[in-house]
Amino acid sequence: MAARVLHGVNLAGWLTLEPWVTPRLFADSGALDEDALIASIGTKRYRELISEHRRSFLSQKDFTSIASRGFNAVRLAVPWYVFGDAGPDSGPFVGCLEYVDEAFLWAEDIDLKIVLALAVIPGSKAAGTDFAHDREDFSRRREAMLVVLGALAKRYSSRMALAGIEVADGVVAQTRRGFTLSDGVPLHQVRNYYREAYESIRTNAPDVTVILPDAGMPGSWRRFMPPRRYENVWLDSHLYHYRDHIDSVGPTGIRMLSNASRESMRLARKSGLPVMVGKWSASLPFPDSVTTPEGRIALERVYISEQLAIFKSCPAWFFNTWKTDKHLDGWDARVALSSFEWAMLTWAKG
Repeated sequence: MAARVLHGVNLAGWLTLEPWVTPRLFADSGALDEDALIASIGTKRYRELISEHRRSFLSQKDFTSIASRGFNAVRLAVPWYVFGDAGPDSGPFVGCLEYVDEAFLWAEDIDLKIVLALAVIPGSKAAGTDFAHDREDFSRRREAMLVVLGALAKRYSSRMALAGIEVADGVVAQTRRGFTLSDGVPLHQVRNYYREAYESIRTNAPDVTVILPDAGMPGSWRRFMPPRRYENVWLDSHLYHYRDHIDSVGPTGIRMLSNASRESMRLARKSGLPVMVGKWSASLPFPDSVTTPEGRIALERVYISEQLAIFKSCPAWFFNTWKTDKHLDGWDARVALSSFEWAMLTWAKG
């Protein structure tokens, strides 16, 4: 386990493009992910666009601001093509290893920790949603992902800022309802990948924390990768409720949402692994017409406080996200957490 509790923010939409974070990059293309963006605007224009975006969207100044707000960590999603032409099957995508290197320099200069999370598919379908991988998508890039995880572990294992490596960003497990199968990856394939990913990382980084997404099924990991055999492994739950259907609004609704988070955490802890919260937000499933703007801000503040209390025993949590183009309420830490003082964000360290 990490030497200190990590309270941080995601750096969504920087090294992998996400339209909900930077809609301006997708506005004229009609695309909703990086694959479709390339098809729409062409490889040459895409390369120019993403290079300029990565140079300008986040900088050392952002890392300094993150630390000054009381956070001590960032969760950085890196694409499977992070090594570019030096890595496996990068295709038309542009590598970004130099920015990962810079992130470590910036973090170590101000004592921030970094959790690297391997993003499988270069895009996201909606604000805060996980990537819904189907079997073909996952299988096609599986071997490349294992190679990249090993290479990342080897490159950064000795860096002081490295707090952990997450084997995928937002895997969604396939579920069955009656005769219908949902989108996602069959759970047995997810489990097999996790075991191989652990070995790939551990071979190159004997001590780093290996983090496994719960794949949207927090209660499915009991006795999986037991600590007596697999060392220093965490489970990651993403706790969103902005699409939940609840019967009440106001304080009663907040209580219902908080209880849902508690139940997810209870199920995840049955795994016997430390449980971190890789992504959470302040976004509420209540229509804007239900309350005044001031009243909604007050509800979001209560909701945030409730979640921070639930996460108190977690080794890490990461708000989603540090920065969005439109300063999205409930998602952009600069807005959603602006009224929380440093001590209020870090009191759960104990």
